[in-house]
Amino acid sequence: MARRKKIYEGKAKILYEGPEPGTIVQYFKDDATAFNAEKKDVIDGKGVLNNRLSEFFMTGLNQIGVPTHFIRRLNMREQLVRSCEIVPLEVIVRNYAAGSMSKRLGIAEGTQLPRPIVEYCYKDDALGDPLVTEEHIAAFGWASQQDMDDILSLALRVNDFLSGMMLAVGIRLVDFKIEIGRVYEGDFQRLIIADEISPDSCRLWDIESGQKLDKDVFRRDLGSLTDAYSEVARRLGVLPKSNVTKPTLIN
Repeated sequence: MARRKKIYEGKAKILYEGPEPGTIVQYFKDDATAFNAEKKDVIDGKGVLNNRLSEFFMTGLNQIGVPTHFIRRLNMREQLVRSCEIVPLEVIVRNYAAGSMSKRLGIAEGTQLPRPIVEYCYKDDALGDPLVTEEHIAAFGWASQQDMDDILSLALRVNDFLSGMMLAVGIRLVDFKIEIGRVYEGDFQRLIIADEISPDSCRLWDIESGQKLDKDVFRRDLGSLTDAYSEVARRLGVLPKSNVTKPTLIN
């Protein structure tokens, strides 16, 4: 489709004006970043895989009544999404200790948590997306108490959905992060899942071997990122087998 006005370019995606009012075209880049963009690379095919996987997860959530911004996939790298006002928080759901939680609390990676733990980070790259509490969120007006109740409910529903889906294909959902958008229908506000859900935003470990199938492969130099993401896509049946290892690249 013809290129439209660029609205925003982030580390992994570019947003363009959509073909209809209230829509946005979300383009998935091949760029990979880690450690607040201190480590960077371009991974051929990564954007294709994340586009297809995010489509798969968002479609599934829509089908079970969890609202998302996803409308439809346009091609191998682009999808049409609903325009929304992003709540300036990253919502993190942890089922097992890993990453920054292990460093902060001294808990061995892979330790199962007694219950899913939901954390919030303030979205600000310059500050390194610092961890914040509900007290910070209320004090600075980033979200109301009703919003926070709704966000918690959405996060736990996404966790139940993704955990079951991954367990069925032999993958452990260690943790994930999501973003929340606000949409307005007249005077009524609704919260929806926005941005993306992909191995970029989840920690996924093979249940039997513990092999990492997420962006930690890039962070920790553990091998091929596209091979890891392709394995997730293969198990979920997202891509035909002939396209899994070398997805068709359409710029």
